[in-house]
Amino acid sequence: MAYVKRAEWDAHYADGGRFRELGDGERRLLAEHVPAPAGGLALDLGCGLGELARHLAGSGYRVDAVDWSEAALAEARSTGEAGVTYRRLDIERDDLSQLPHPSYDLITIRLGWAFVGDRTRVLNRLRERLRPGGALCVITPVADAVPDDRRDIALDEEEIGLLGAGWALADRYDADGLAMFVLRGPSPTAPRYAGKGRPSPHALTGAGVVVTDRAGRVLLGWSVRGVWELPGGKNDADEDFAAAAVRELQEETSLTADPAGARVRAILMDSVHGIPRVTAAVRVTAFTGEPVVTEPRLVHRWEWHEVGDLPWLGGPLFTPSAHVLDVMWPGVLPGLPAVHRYPVTDG
Repeated sequence: MAYVKRAEWDAHYADGGRFRELGDGERRLLAEHVPAPAGGLALDLGCGLGELARHLAGSGYRVDAVDWSEAALAEARSTGEAGVTYRRLDIERDDLSQLPHPSYDLITIRLGWAFVGDRTRVLNRLRERLRPGGALCVITPVADAVPDDRRDIALDEEEIGLLGAGWALADRYDADGLAMFVLRGPSPTAPRYAGKGRPSPHALTGAGVVVTDRAGRVLLGWSVRGVWELPGGKNDADEDFAAAAVRELQEETSLTADPAGARVRAILMDSVHGIPRVTAAVRVTAFTGEPVVTEPRLVHRWEWHEVGDLPWLGGPLFTPSAHVLDVMWPGVLPGLPAVHRYPVTDG
């Protein structure tokens, strides 16, 4: 099971836990594809005990190495390696402006990408930290090469596709059985919108739910059908849109909200396979809990996304979800398919 709490990582390292050592194949590929330029600066994310950071320093980089486990950092610092600066940082929750430098020639994350929850948002922030000509290097196990009970430490081909989306160059190499990805040239793709196949007749009406965290990030799920979508779904017989939104939110994510606090902001109508489709755009501002994948047959994972990143998700956005998001943040998503919109005013 992948660790998800800082205390679990601290306990792992404090108890002498280790991970796979840096292999000769990895060293060779790093030297071939991301050699240190003059004055090269590298950022090693999830550095653990600092093995990769020390190797990069030995190859000519000055290295900022970050991890969220103080137990790991304490042991890494004890080596006294010149050219490496260690700092505790949570790359998902902390502001990356806390990094010692604004940009880097190389950013590495080894054996850690599968542990990142909000991968798309983090990836977009890392693009912004690369110097011109810089590279992001991700070294990871892949799902086909690990036992089923270790699936949570590896990436499957769909997740690898999302990792490589939005780069001018996305090269993949075999590194002693691990996959090494060298990504260069941030090149956000144009937004795409997609359906999920022909709906059943009952799917003609439903609700899309917009919830945001304290930082104003909006929750989207990566569907098993290969689209990003908001929480939500069909309303039951005699169930109003607000109640349906809150119920679906709890069923799909475990987030709990009061229907009295849910507000229908617009009714949207388009068509799918010749069938009229009506979607209520529902805003929920108060909820409790943390998002959890409760229906893995429908959604792979939930991620918090910056609103400004919505046009650059790396994968298509479910069309009704795109229309609902446009109600809340008009103009953020360009080129939307046609829809009839009927704004709703409280009271």
